[in-house]
Parts: sequence; C-alpha cells; structure tokens
Amino acid sequence: MFPTPIEKTAPATRIAYKVALPVALTLWLLPLIAVALTSVRSAGDINAGNYWGWPTEFHLLENYTAIFENTPIGQYILNSFKVTIPVVIGAVALSTMTGFALAVYKFKANLLIFFMFVAGNFVPFQILMVPVRDLTLQMGMYNTIPGLALFHIAFQTGFCTLFMRNFIKALPFELIEAARVEGVSEIRIFWYVVLPLMKPAIAALAVLIFTFIWNDYFWATVLTQGADTQPITAGLYSLNGQWVAAWHLVSAGAIVAALPPVLMFFLMQRHFIAGLTLGAVK
Repeated sequence: MFPTPIEKTAPATRIAYKVALPVALTLWLLPLIAVALTSVRSAGDINAGNYWGWPTEFHLLENYTAIFENTPIGQYILNSFKVTIPVVIGAVALSTMTGFALAVYKFKANLLIFFMFVAGNFVPFQILMVPVRDLTLQMGMYNTIPGLALFHIAFQTGFCTLFMRNFIKALPFELIEAARVEGVSEIRIFWYVVLPLMKPAIAALAVLIFTFIWNDYFWATVLTQGADTQPITAGLYSLNGQWVAAWHLVSAGAIVAALPPVLMFFLMQRHFIAGLTLGAVK
C-alpha cells in the first residue's frame, strides 16, 4: 500500500517524522505568528526596530479599532463580498450544467470542448493581463465590481467544470438510465437525480472558489482601483501611511481579511472533506 502508514515504517523513520513534523509546522506558522504579533504592536515599537521580538506594549484594541475608524477597510471587505459571492454562485452553477453535459452526453466534440475548458487554467495570468484589461475598457466595465466578478466567473468555470465533470463521471450511470426509461426529461434528471448527489462536490467547490477569489490580489489590482471597487486584498496597501509605513495597521488588516475564508472553511469543513474524499474508498 502506498503511502505506507507511519505506524508501519521503521523506528528511525518514525523518530525522524516526529522530529520533523513540529519543526516544519513551526516554520510554516512563523510568518503567521509574526503578522499576528505585529498587529498588536505599537507604532513606536516598530519604529524602534522591534520586528521579531516580543511587543513591549500590546495595542490590540487600538490597532484593530483604528483600521475601522481611520481607513476604508469596511468598504474593501464589502467589495470583496460583492465580488466573491456572485463568482461562487455563478461559477458553481455554470459548472454543474457544463459538467453534467460533458459527463453524461456523448458527442463528437465532447473531448475537445472539455480540453478547451481545462486549457484556460494553464495560461499564465501575466499573458492575459493586457488583453483582459483592454477588453474591460472597451466594454465599459473597467474599475467596476461586475467587471471583476464576470472575469472571475469566466476564468474559474474551467476549473469548476473539470471538477464537476469528473465527479459526475463517478456517479452510477444506471440512475440516469432508469430515469430515462421512466420518461423523465433531461432537465428533471439533472435537477432531481444528479444535482442532489452533487451536494458534497458543490460544497467542496464553493469553499475552494470562495478562498481563491477572496485571496486574489493580481486581478484585483489590474482591473480595479480606488476604495469604491477594490477588494480587501488590493486595499490592504492603502492602510500604510503616506510617509511612514504603518505595518501594525497593515498586519491588523491582514488578520481581519483572513477571517472570512477561515470561517468559511471551518463552517463547511465536514462537507468540504466529504466532497474531496467521496469515491476515494469503496
């Protein structure tokens, strides 16, 4: 069996695993711990060069209150929700239909269309930057929330279709054939037979897409500008002072910005894991 369970490996391997795991975990968490500590430091502590040491003063309430009182972080967070939620709904809804069509129906261009959906995920973002920006300008959707959301829906639908098509392929096709024998229409088969079985996959995909879009920085800076349209990832930079870098406020804003996807994952954890592991064991 591969991989071999750690309990069945050699004693030396188990010891190395037990030593390496906490070290790797500490190294992985170190930047997050540094950001969390910086978010409660005072400005004087940072100006004195105390970046990695223990804070001399804890300004938890002051820093987290300041980002909401003195910066437009609330508007940035609202913009992120305005972009992320429609993208999750749109991309998942489209991919359930395209995945169903590509998984169930057999036609000549099936594989070609499927490859076209998947191929977009292999195109480097930097190549698309100028054409996509020019397209949004021509359509009058540059620096608008709908323009950013529509782009994300179009781009994420390829990955979502790959996910859904493979999931539907693993479902028992006999259920669809039995429904057809009973005279059920294709739309009703999709809605009443296939869609209920896709709930774990939909939940898992929703969590993934929510995290992808919420954490997007590249397209947020390319297609939007200003507090009226920019999501939180692009707006964090504005928390810096004009002349002095306010890293304590930027760190506090980063912690606040990370909360929604973290909460989303923990709320949907059971469905997320079920969707990813369904069909892994018989």
